[in-house]
Amino acid sequence: MDLHFGDSKPTAEERAALDALLGPPESPWEGADDRTDTDLRWATGGRAVRERRDRLLPGLHALHDRVGWISEGGLAYLCRRLTVPPAEAYGVATFYAMFSVKPRPATVVQVCTDIACAGGSAGGSAEVCAGLERRWGPAGTPSEGAVWERSPCLGMCERAPAALVVRAGAGTISRRDGARPTRTGPTVPDRAYATAVVAPATGESVADAAREPGAVSDEPEPARAVPQAGQPGLTLLRRVGAVDPTSLDDYRAHGGYTALRRAFALGPAGVIREVTDSGLLGRGGAAFPTGRKWQATAGQPDHPHYLVCNADESEPGTFKDRVLMEGDPFALIEAMTIAGYATGAHQGYLYLRGEYPRALARLENALAQARTRGLLGPDVLGQRYAFDIEIRRGAGAYICGEETALFNSIEGYRGEPRSKPPFPVEKGLFGKPTVVNNVETLVNVLPVLTLGAQAYAAIGTGTSTGPKLFCVSGSVERPGLYELPFGATLGEVLELAGRREKLRAVLLGGAAGGFVRPDETDLPLTFEGTREAGTALGSGVVLALGESVPLPRVLLRIAEFFRDESCGQCVPCRVGTVRQEEALTRLLERTGVDAAADVALLREVGAAMRDASICGLGQTAWNAVESAIDRLGAYA
Repeated sequence: MDLHFGDSKPTAEERAALDALLGPPESPWEGADDRTDTDLRWATGGRAVRERRDRLLPGLHALHDRVGWISEGGLAYLCRRLTVPPAEAYGVATFYAMFSVKPRPATVVQVCTDIACAGGSAGGSAEVCAGLERRWGPAGTPSEGAVWERSPCLGMCERAPAALVVRAGAGTISRRDGARPTRTGPTVPDRAYATAVVAPATGESVADAAREPGAVSDEPEPARAVPQAGQPGLTLLRRVGAVDPTSLDDYRAHGGYTALRRAFALGPAGVIREVTDSGLLGRGGAAFPTGRKWQATAGQPDHPHYLVCNADESEPGTFKDRVLMEGDPFALIEAMTIAGYATGAHQGYLYLRGEYPRALARLENALAQARTRGLLGPDVLGQRYAFDIEIRRGAGAYICGEETALFNSIEGYRGEPRSKPPFPVEKGLFGKPTVVNNVETLVNVLPVLTLGAQAYAAIGTGTSTGPKLFCVSGSVERPGLYELPFGATLGEVLELAGRREKLRAVLLGGAAGGFVRPDETDLPLTFEGTREAGTALGSGVVLALGESVPLPRVLLRIAEFFRDESCGQCVPCRVGTVRQEEALTRLLERTGVDAAADVALLREVGAAMRDASICGLGQTAWNAVESAIDRLGAYA
């Protein structure tokens, strides 16, 4: 791919897909008909077009959804529309796992082969892959109009093993009625594709779904993922299963938008004071005080301010945000509106994981209803406060869960982390002050305002306040999403889920977390408790591993995950994740002196990644392996 445009032309389908997203081209410089002699003398509107660089990722989605891959001609047309050099756009397109720049069948099957699915029902993902290999051949081989591939965690861990079927060109393109989109304009739903989630999956059920994704029976409702659904005492999950997630009226009948009305009564400073006094910490793993982050953003003199909801949960074993978005989408919309009001933002972006089709549909429906009823738009609830939310779909990149990589992704660049400082509260999205929170953190703001800061802070412990969601999967009888107050022990969580067999270990916090022994079930699940115990709570993953699970292969799968997901920007992570995988591969067969040498190498590589990587991916890539060696005696 060159810096210059070639001779490739878009097909009629590709042109229609992009024109539906971007509107018709206004000049030959944007890809309209051939240029005249006058057009060659001067060009106008270049700055305005370049300011739409952030439409690059939606444009790539539009092409891929309609055709199934991104051709040179389609990419060139998108580049002309946005005045982006083709080489840069190619670098963005090839960054994401869900995109292909080579021809392939319209139907793509992703089979999760991560830790939870590897030990799922019916033989786990290995049996699913074996069935597809017998039917269609090795992964990546087109057959019967489809192609299958192995995938990292799809966020369906409570129904493992899981598969996602995507068929391009199976829907219709939604048009903008000729309106020219702007950076702050709402996203129009694109239905140029069909999806089917198969979980728990078998080779036969996946093949059936690939033949006709639309014929697959509906997924179980989100309440099926919440074993506690309907029980008294729930805070964050109380509406899941009790409220129709597609109905704004039902949401309001169950207390919806009470928190937003109180926020307007308190004013921006009062909201931030309540959030600060509640002791709410970020639920994404870093545990940064939410009130401090909001205050720092609100106090910045530079404008505009932006709000970003990080809904790109890709940590293996994590599915809490998916359940919240599918089962209680209006709660997230309300919480984002409150956060925007408190921090002085008038535009919010919801960066949603690309593998969550039902969450996308539920959120689009919630946004449309909220706009219609005056809960989003130029005058929210008649309070002379303007706020709107745009959904941006991710495309399969774990690294985009890092906040600055997420900014780059939204802006139309490769999703690579930025150096800090400056921090996002100073210069974030589009170089402006930005507050970033994940779904669970934002949804916690609602009980902070409805209960009051003191009542909220009384839940949990003195340092870790409020309720916490735990994603429990693996060797348990009732996998799913559980809500408990901070301070509950690991043993209490496992008792709720029911142990299926004698445990070998429990992985806390996902691939970036650490292992604990079965005799450590009295561990309090708080940020300070896990820190003192030398592990991490992370995003709330509790993955139980039975004695039958081969620990060395689990560690190798974790290493493969980090190798695949490293963006490659910095040497410690780019090289270190490869060296870690190589050493763990050798350790599958080595013992004694040879094993000791590789363990020493792992420690050296791990220390280099932790100390010198630019972001949290490389800094935590060694955590689980280190804890398995030190805590579980792996390779001893």
